[in-house]
Order: sequence, then C-alpha cells, then structure tokens
Amino acid sequence: MTLLSQLSGTLVNVVVVVLGTLIGLGVGGRLPQRTQRTLLQTLSLAVLFIGLDMAGALNRVSGGAVPGVILALLGLAVGAVIGEALGLEDRLEGLGERLRTRFRGSGRFTEGFVAASLLFCVGPMTVIGGLQNGLTGDSSTYVLKSVLDGIAALALAGVYGLGVGFSALTVLVVQGGISLGAGALAAGVLGGADPEGLRTNLYVLLVTGVGGVTIIGISWNLMLAGLGFDDRRVRVGSLLPALLVSPLALWIAIRLTGS
Repeated sequence: MTLLSQLSGTLVNVVVVVLGTLIGLGVGGRLPQRTQRTLLQTLSLAVLFIGLDMAGALNRVSGGAVPGVILALLGLAVGAVIGEALGLEDRLEGLGERLRTRFRGSGRFTEGFVAASLLFCVGPMTVIGGLQNGLTGDSSTYVLKSVLDGIAALALAGVYGLGVGFSALTVLVVQGGISLGAGALAAGVLGGADPEGLRTNLYVLLVTGVGGVTIIGISWNLMLAGLGFDDRRVRVGSLLPALLVSPLALWIAIRLTGS
C-alpha cells in the first residue's frame, strides 16, 4: 500500500477544511454581527449534541467493578493536572499567535485556530478513520468526517476568521500520524483493522467518551463566545492528556480486578 493511499482520507479532510474556511470567510464578512453570534450559538448546540452522544459511550465501559464514568473522571482530573503542568492550552494559543503574526491574521485568529483544531481532532472518527485508512487504504470514514468538518469550518470561519483554516495543519499532523502509525497501534492494542471491532473496543469506547466530554467543553466555549463571555471558557487544551491517561487507568483497573 502506497503512502498516498494511507493518507488519502487525511488529505481530503485537509482540503475540505480549507475550502470550508474560504467559503466561511467570503460569506461571514457579509453577515451582521447579530447573525454571526446566532450562527455561533447554533453551532455550539450542534457540537453539544455530538459531545453528549460521544460521552454516552462511557456507559458501555467498565474496568472490572470500576465504571467508565469513574475512569473518565480520573483520567480527566489527572490529565488536567498534566496538561496545566505542560502548559498545553498556552502552547496551543502561542502557536496560534505565531501563525497569526506570520500570516498577518486579524481578529480572533488564535481562538479560531484552537477551537477548530480541537473540534476536528478530538473524537472517535479521528482514531477509527486513521486506523482504517492506514491499514487498508479505506478512506470512507475520513471522507464522512470531512463533510462534517467542512460545514463546521464554514460556520466557525464566519465568526473567528482565518485561524480556522490553519487548523488544517493540525488535522494533517494528527490524522496523518495516526494513519501512518496504524499498523503498530492496531496490532498492539486495538485488535486489528476491523471497523466494527474498533468501535466496540473498550479502550476506544473510553477514549470516545472522554473525547465527548472535552467536546462538551468546546461547545461551552462556543456558546460563551456567542454571548460575549470569552473570559469564562474551559481550558480544553489542558484536558488533552486525559485521552492517554484514561486508557491507562482502564488497563490498570482490568489488571487489578482480573476481569
């Protein structure tokens, strides 16, 4: 299998995010401020639904006697401590600021870059699609994700501006990395390339649920932005280590309980 076939879905996703951003920039600038805020609030409600749906996966996970919700809470708490110690949110914002300066962005460039990067790269479709594409060349999951991301990019760009388009770089690095590393990941932990098997794997379900909670945080931030209260947002970037800590907590719980 060629490198291009492994990255085909990621490349489609990158192109669609850029196109969605360009359309959003063209349309958004013509919309009244009141309409832009209403559009942002509408997007936040849709993102909230996605987050709640993903978080529901925690009901299907347990590490012996330890329910998935507790594992997720533990992972989020420890992950938040690690994330703050590493300054992940500030680093993301710093990257956004450097891109804004380099490409002379204006307005809410950094907010758009951070919000879009997290929204597009935190979720089950990112992991499952990468494994599918990297192992079999099947890009169907990423093509579907591209449609959703393109619509979100259009809506976000109308409010946040050019920074949303630069999230395509994050998509390229994260999804491309998963696709290229799919063989080792699937063989070691996730039980092969079968999509249905991946969707029901306890580790994937747990990561899906934790990702859903972080996406609810993104929804909260979008709603606050729509209401003009950006200073009260959730530092979602600092929660990203939870996506690694939670599966580790599940592995430990299973080993301790022998289940």
